[in-house]
Amino acid sequence: MSAADLATVPRSATRLWAILVLVLLEVALVVSWSAGFIGVRFAHDHAPIFLILLWRSLVSGLVLLPFALMMGPKIRGKDIALHMLLGALAMAGYLSGFALAISFGVPTGLVALITDMLPLAVAFLSWPILGQALTARQWVGSFIGLAGVIIASGWSLDIGNVPLWAYGLPVLGTLSLALATLLQKRSASSAMPVYQSLCIQCLSAAAIFAVLAWHEGGVLPVLDVGFIGGILWLVFIATFAAWSLYYLALQKSSPARVTAILYLSPPVTMIWAWLMFGEPLSWAMAVGLAVSLVGILIVAKSQAPAHS
Repeated sequence: MSAADLATVPRSATRLWAILVLVLLEVALVVSWSAGFIGVRFAHDHAPIFLILLWRSLVSGLVLLPFALMMGPKIRGKDIALHMLLGALAMAGYLSGFALAISFGVPTGLVALITDMLPLAVAFLSWPILGQALTARQWVGSFIGLAGVIIASGWSLDIGNVPLWAYGLPVLGTLSLALATLLQKRSASSAMPVYQSLCIQCLSAAAIFAVLAWHEGGVLPVLDVGFIGGILWLVFIATFAAWSLYYLALQKSSPARVTAILYLSPPVTMIWAWLMFGEPLSWAMAVGLAVSLVGILIVAKSQAPAHS
């Protein structure tokens, strides 16, 4: 073996190790991203939905509060106001939409699929907010994505057990998240470290959820192992782990690859819900999932900035 061959061995091993680490990171990201849907589905067996969302947001915000106050730049008043609004839309609106749908009996995997339509929602809202009309490619991708959702949801429509309007709740939640995304993009406010912005948004959402939980029956936590375990799951896996892995993946890979990887969360959620809760799987859902992902990828690719 020549000296050149010997030199390539460590380099090849290092590259393989880097690829393995990246793949493991992406697997953990998809699992933790799916954990939010599963955690809500699990915790709902032990407490009302708004009480779950209240304590998820409150505990998350309080854990982040010391870091937000003692680390990073000084938080300005106008930044607080912006992120309070984003918290109302991106957290209170989005989480309420998909969590209420799950509580009314909409299949967990289908909820994950509908909320994965975020690129479509951003494309639809870009014209009134940013003045950017949809291109022909975006229209085609949007119709394909929506057709996939219709195919996937058609098998599960059971008006006798699930109100028909409940299927619109994750759509409204996704539109709320898309609106928050576009408002943040339009804002001239300086960038804030993620732990500071997430802290403000969590505490703002907690204030909204406290009112809703009180109206629902009360704000005190349920002293039950299932409830406490569900909240810890939602805080440390579905919130902190998911977002930490998301930003770590962005550092080690491209935004396009990370976005594409997140599109795997609906099938993972469907399989997970089938294993844990016995939610049925069907060929219609598999076909609808595949069709919708094609549409999402078309829209997402058309939104990518052009490179010179």
